[in-house]
Amino acid sequence: MLHRETELAELARAVAGAAAGRAAVVLVRGSRGIGKSALLRAALARIPGEAVVLRARCHDNERDFPYGVVRQLFDPFMRMTNGRAATAQFPGESPGEFLAEALPADTENAGNGRERILNSLFHAARSLTSRTPVVMAVDDLHLADEESRQWFSYLARRLDGLPVLLLATTADEAEDPLAAELGALGHARTLTPGPLCDSCVAERVAEEFDAPVDPELAAVCHNLSRGNPLVLEELTARLVAARVSAGSPDLATVLRIGAGTLADTTLSWLRRSHPGAAELLTALAVLGADADLATAALLTGQGELLADDAREALRRTDLIEPGPPETFRHELVRTAVLARTDPRVLVALHERAAALLVRLGAPAARTAEHLMSSGTTGLDWAVPVLRTAAREAAADGHWDDAARYLQRALADASDPALVRSLTGQLGAVELHRDVAAAARCAAGLAESADPLERARLLRPFAGPVLALDAAGAAAVPFAEAAGALAAAPEPPADLLLPLAAQTLLTGRRTALRPALAALRRHPAEPAAPAMLGALAASAAAGGLPRAAVRLAARCVRRVSPAEAGPEVLGAAMAYAWTGRLDEAAAWAARAVRSAQRWNHRGELALALLARSDIAHRQGRLDAALADAELAAELARQVRAEELAGAAKALVVRARLRRGLPVEAAGPAVAELAAVDLPAEAHPLLRAVVLEARGLVAAHRGDHQQALRLFLECGHQLAARGVANPACVPWRTHAAQAYQALGEHAAARTIAADPLPGGDARPRPAEERSGPAIGTRDAGPVRLTPSERRVTELVLQGLSNLEVAERLCLSKRTVDTHLGRIYRKLAIKGRPELGAAVKAL
Repeated sequence: MLHRETELAELARAVAGAAAGRAAVVLVRGSRGIGKSALLRAALARIPGEAVVLRARCHDNERDFPYGVVRQLFDPFMRMTNGRAATAQFPGESPGEFLAEALPADTENAGNGRERILNSLFHAARSLTSRTPVVMAVDDLHLADEESRQWFSYLARRLDGLPVLLLATTADEAEDPLAAELGALGHARTLTPGPLCDSCVAERVAEEFDAPVDPELAAVCHNLSRGNPLVLEELTARLVAARVSAGSPDLATVLRIGAGTLADTTLSWLRRSHPGAAELLTALAVLGADADLATAALLTGQGELLADDAREALRRTDLIEPGPPETFRHELVRTAVLARTDPRVLVALHERAAALLVRLGAPAARTAEHLMSSGTTGLDWAVPVLRTAAREAAADGHWDDAARYLQRALADASDPALVRSLTGQLGAVELHRDVAAAARCAAGLAESADPLERARLLRPFAGPVLALDAAGAAAVPFAEAAGALAAAPEPPADLLLPLAAQTLLTGRRTALRPALAALRRHPAEPAAPAMLGALAASAAAGGLPRAAVRLAARCVRRVSPAEAGPEVLGAAMAYAWTGRLDEAAAWAARAVRSAQRWNHRGELALALLARSDIAHRQGRLDAALADAELAAELARQVRAEELAGAAKALVVRARLRRGLPVEAAGPAVAELAAVDLPAEAHPLLRAVVLEARGLVAAHRGDHQQALRLFLECGHQLAARGVANPACVPWRTHAAQAYQALGEHAAARTIAADPLPGGDARPRPAEERSGPAIGTRDAGPVRLTPSERRVTELVLQGLSNLEVAERLCLSKRTVDTHLGRIYRKLAIKGRPELGAAVKAL
């Protein structure tokens, strides 16, 4: 059922009138696809069998064939070989003699006048009506050849008293003057079928699927077809062919098929019939969601008159909202338009659109999007637009868009100074989406010869994220820039302090003295908290707790709690490593909130990492695990591989401490095993990974492997001057591994002896001394636990360097221990050590 009952009833009355001898002309008018042809077919199916039906269909390619439509109508009679056959098939007077006279093989050169031909054709049509009604049906009359259109008009005005029904489909009256002429006749009727309603569409789709249809699918089909029967028929046929489920459809598939249907039906017709409207629609699609037809007309260069005609044609297709502003009814229409346009045309339109929007004062982001799709680089006016769009995108936290704009700006820039400036801006953006790329940008900027310019370009990169995740790649550029700047007379504090802080966080002390002097001179400098935080963390890691707490307090005093950013993370960790866990947790939480507010994903990953470590120390294992897992995901998003590795280590550590077996933490353990930190990675990150791997080995019962990992962890920290055992408790883990291996003396030694620079507070006498080597009391000669352990390893034949590696000490420390042992035992060297020990 075509849901055209009103129109079909009107046609039935016209047919009945023709059978009763009342002539009629019925025009079915409307835009393409609205159902004119289907309505015509339905009307012909209801015509009584005794009526003579002559049919013709017009096409644009046949407009140059004179009387081509007339020949289609009378073709059955022109193919008759004799009058008897014609009389047998069509009772009454045969039209053959009139047709032979009117339509010879060569119409143009037949010598007959135009009026004589029209009159002969009229008599041919009248001859058919002597005994039966006649129905002449012409589809797309507006595409007929001029001669046939003239005859149709001639016939329609001479039908009085004849049982003839002229039934034709045509375009809108405004487009076809013949339709307007015929519609003015007294016996003419004009039908204008409208689009199908939503319930009609639902019924039609259900008929095609032969099953109940999901309401959402019916709604999508109605939105896509806009009630156009032709589009709906094609759409449902494609959906059925694609085996889309009527009851539970995949809407993404439906939308994709719908876009292709629109492109192959309405849009194809529009390009053929209204090329100006199609061009305007393409320009509207290129300009995007915020555009209107007025701007699209400017882009295509159409004047107001042409644009108004094109606008009316588009409104009749129902592809756009009537407006104003006139916009696409559905985004899929825009998608289909773009898909059907030559890519080279799109590139040219995007470039012209960008130039037009700049002149019109459009938002920078909108213009930048067109520049991204244009094919020409080196446009001088493009760089300022792209930089402005990048700044706006970065301010909104849209880092990917900002990076795209700046990368395109670099392609347009040619001046070396401008390239360096854009690289610095790009690197600052990459810091929030691709830390490795930010490190590469920083390394490229280090080539600048001017120390002040280099420092100014590197200033936006300074922060703990790059210091920890890309310590190796970023350390050298910042150290060199800080050193060069410090050598200048009166270096600016706003540049020197952040560069020196960055260098200090990577484990270097370049320009530290000038930076401290600048800090004293400019205590209120905005970069001061970052420097104080780096100093606090460095002091805490080096085993100077009082100085660390003092510096951390100075850092947080200069920062508003509501605006605390990554500069307070150094102070937070200093508090954590000196036992002030509540203060550490509070400031880490503030840093997390600040990073979340500004969508700084790299800083958020680092802040969560710090908060997870602090929560672990507080025994809040669920919170520690949640923060570590989120930190790992964020670090992965910004390609901070080293931070991601440390976060995975904290995940494993938290799960193991919660008492979960290694098998229960299988995926996390596997991810930890796959972590491959480079040798130049930050020592704290490497230490955390080694600690977690050692814990996994210990839980599996491989205490020898666990001990090796814990000692390697300590060695890495000692090599970079991290003396505070609270940073990573590797000594406690190593002592437990020694205990599990039955080496109790080694366990006591490694647990009791801090690294050089560690906590040097005097211990009780019972901790500083112990029983003599062996099982007997050594009398007045007593060795410390460290000295006993060194002695035992030396007696096993290990060299001083091997002893240092086993105990995770420096060789100089082992040499010092041996010197004390020799003095206590009154011996001169190793050859006498064995005998002296036996004599104890």
